[in-house]
Amino acid sequence: MRRGIAASALVAALAVSMAACGSSGSSSDTKADGPVTLTFWDTSNATNEAPNYQELVKKFEAANPTVKVDFVSVPFDQAQNKLQTAMGAKGAPDVFRSEVGWTAAFAKAGYLEPLDATPAAADAGAFQPSLIQQAKYQGKLYGVPLVTDTLGLLYNKDLFAKAGITAAPKTWDELKSAAAAVKEKAGADGFWMRAGDGYYAMPLLFGEGTDTVDAAGKKITVTSPEAAKAVETYKSLFTAPGTVKADLTSDSYAHMMDAFNSGKVAAIIQGPWEITNVYKGTAFADKANLGIAPVPAGSAGKAGAPTGGHNISVYAGADKAHKAAAEKFAAYMTSAESQAFIAQKNSTLPTRSDAYTPEVKANPGIAGFQDVLPTAQPRPELAEYSSLFASLGTNLGKVVQGGTTTQDGLATIATDYAKLLPDFSK
Repeated sequence: MRRGIAASALVAALAVSMAACGSSGSSSDTKADGPVTLTFWDTSNATNEAPNYQELVKKFEAANPTVKVDFVSVPFDQAQNKLQTAMGAKGAPDVFRSEVGWTAAFAKAGYLEPLDATPAAADAGAFQPSLIQQAKYQGKLYGVPLVTDTLGLLYNKDLFAKAGITAAPKTWDELKSAAAAVKEKAGADGFWMRAGDGYYAMPLLFGEGTDTVDAAGKKITVTSPEAAKAVETYKSLFTAPGTVKADLTSDSYAHMMDAFNSGKVAAIIQGPWEITNVYKGTAFADKANLGIAPVPAGSAGKAGAPTGGHNISVYAGADKAHKAAAEKFAAYMTSAESQAFIAQKNSTLPTRSDAYTPEVKANPGIAGFQDVLPTAQPRPELAEYSSLFASLGTNLGKVVQGGTTTQDGLATIATDYAKLLPDFSK
């Protein structure tokens, strides 16, 4: 999963005071106009994405000869804990690529430098407003949006055509009907839903007009009738004709992607971060065979998925010279030119409209997800929000396996949430 944050790590983050994070890998107060070496932690895919970020870093160094960048590739699934440990003690990077769900938690803990009125935020007006808002905590900007994403319905146009399906399903019921038709007429599985993953289950909740919590009202809503209906629909996506039964193995993500890329399954819910790999699959040698549509709507007639992505953030414990260089680096990495470069190389979505050049939009994957983005739902300004996915995923896994009922599973989730959010009502 690309979106989670460990609840225990988050709680630890909020318990550690700023006094513990006064030292970074560059603690001496180097003169701002002298040579500076920045430590940058990159959390992108080390094989497919990081080399392109490294190329961009070299361009930054060429344009800024007094700044050198120590590029450190950190596996995404380890990065949150590594950052938490480093910022709470010693050895924190001066600047890093932060998943959007981490920003509020790190800002609340005092680990991030506010970027308002700094060179990093000079182009703030060029970014999608919701992404700037999502990078704020208590009114201050703590990250500059680097890439954005959401979940969409990815489908194999050839398999749909063989099944007589002429348009992307717009509701979960239509998707189940399409899955049955694909199985019967095309001989492939119709749909594979990622099981036991809270992030991928969010579109079901949004489709019923609800969420795990009401952040503004400080209320836990995961046990509401709307949430229960969403979970019942979620369960049906593993048992309806033509759908793949729940895979809760440690390799389930790879199993799903291998099946889709090879044409063994016709549709999945997935984000743009997999587009590059999808195009390498035998089923999508012709890129035009990939269909991209918004996630299906629920019975409330609503469709939407979480807004994801990554920001560039600056460590609050760095000295003045390193902060200044890091702010300049953040501005460069998130510029329209840099985002267009990364989009063409990695098939990721820019966060600012002026980066959607004709060359960028020529990528059908980017163009497809650009049309999906308007349906994405920004995350609330709640430091603990991303940690809510863990219990949701674990307990939904038990529900789809028959280990617990929908009501009991949701009740357990609510109990877990109450521990993380003691000032929220049920």
